[in-house]
Amino acid sequence: MNYRRLGKTGLMVSEIGLGGEWLERHNTQECAAVIRRAEELGINILDCWMAEPNVRSNIGKALAGHREKWYIQGHIGSTWQNGQYVRTRELGKVKEAFQDLLARLQTGYIDLGMIHFVDTEEDWEGAFHSPFLDYVRKLKESGVIRHIGMSTHNPAMARRAVESGLVEMLLFSVNPAFDLLPPTDDLNHYFAEEYQAELGGIDPERAALYRLCEGADVGLTVMKPYAGGRLFDEKRSPFGVALTPVQCIHYCLTRPAVAAVMAGYDTPEQVEAAVAYETALEEEKNYAEVLAGAPRHTFGRGECTYCGHCKPCPVDIDIAMVNKYYDLAVMQEEPPATVRAHYLALGHQAGECVGCQSCESRCPFGVEISRRMRETAKLFGR
Repeated sequence: MNYRRLGKTGLMVSEIGLGGEWLERHNTQECAAVIRRAEELGINILDCWMAEPNVRSNIGKALAGHREKWYIQGHIGSTWQNGQYVRTRELGKVKEAFQDLLARLQTGYIDLGMIHFVDTEEDWEGAFHSPFLDYVRKLKESGVIRHIGMSTHNPAMARRAVESGLVEMLLFSVNPAFDLLPPTDDLNHYFAEEYQAELGGIDPERAALYRLCEGADVGLTVMKPYAGGRLFDEKRSPFGVALTPVQCIHYCLTRPAVAAVMAGYDTPEQVEAAVAYETALEEEKNYAEVLAGAPRHTFGRGECTYCGHCKPCPVDIDIAMVNKYYDLAVMQEEPPATVRAHYLALGHQAGECVGCQSCESRCPFGVEISRRMRETAKLFGR
C-alpha cells in the first residue's frame, strides 16, 4: 500500500480508503469482514458519514482494539431522527449525534471532523455563520477532533472552503463522468464525437479547484469514485465502455491534491479488487484510451448515485434503494425476478410517494426523484 500526505493535516493516509456508506446494508459480521480485510491490506482511513445507529455500532465493534491503526473521517451535522437520516445545523441535534458517533465508534476522538454536506449558499450560511461553526471550533480546540474538514459535491462551495483558511481537507466527489464535460459551450461543437487530447474536456471549474487545493495544501479524499457503480457497466456508463475499479482509482489519484480514494465495499473481495491497484500494470491503469474515444457526455446531473442524501422521506421510502432497483430493472427487457423480489421486500414502495419533492431539494445531483418514483411504481406495479 502506498501512503500519501493529506495536505496540511500532515496525516499519511492510504491512497485506497474505505467509504463506509455501503456497510449500512450489512450485519455485524459482514461489516467486520470488510473492515478486517481492508486493514490487512494496509487501508488506514475510513469515512463514516452515516447516522444510522446500527452501522455506527458495527464499525465501532470492528475497530475495537485496532482504533490506533485508523484515521476516521466523522461527520458533524449528520443526525438520526425518527428512524431516518437528517442533515441539520440545529445545535442540540448536532451535538447529540456527534456524541453518539463517538460512543458507537468506541473512541474519544475523531481524526477528521467533517462539516457535513455543504452544497449551496444556504448550506454555507447555516454551517459557517452560525453557532454550528463555534461548536466545530471548540471540538478542535479540545482535541475531540484533530483536524477540520468539509464534505461537498459542489466545486464552488469547495473553493470557498479552501479560501476560508479554516478547512484543512475536503471530501469531494471525483470521477471521470463528473469531471469530463464537452470542451466548449459552443453548441456547434457541444456534441463532438471525441474528447480533446489529454482530457482537454475536463470541467474548467473542477480543474481549477484541484489546482487551488494543491496550491493551498488542502488535501482531498474522494467520494463517488465509481459513480455509484455505473462506470463498471457499459450500458450505464456515459462512455459506452465499462471501466475497472483500477482505472477509476487511477483517474482519481492522478488529480492534483488527491490523497485517498474512499471507495465503498460490500465484500472483502471488493476491497481486494480496489487494492489490486497497488500492483496493477500501467496498461491496466490506463483510462485515457477509453475516454479519448468516448461518445457525447450524458452523465452527471440527474443521475442517482444512491448516496442517501435525499432523506428524510415523509413516508419513509428508501429512495436510494428504490432508484437502484429501478436502474437494475430497466437494464433488461423485463425486470429480473430477483430484482422485483428485492424491490417488493422493501418496507415502502415507490407508489407511496406523495410527490412533496422535499427530497429533490436535498439531492446533490439534481435527480427528478418524484418522476422516478412514478416510473418505478408503474414498472413494478406498486
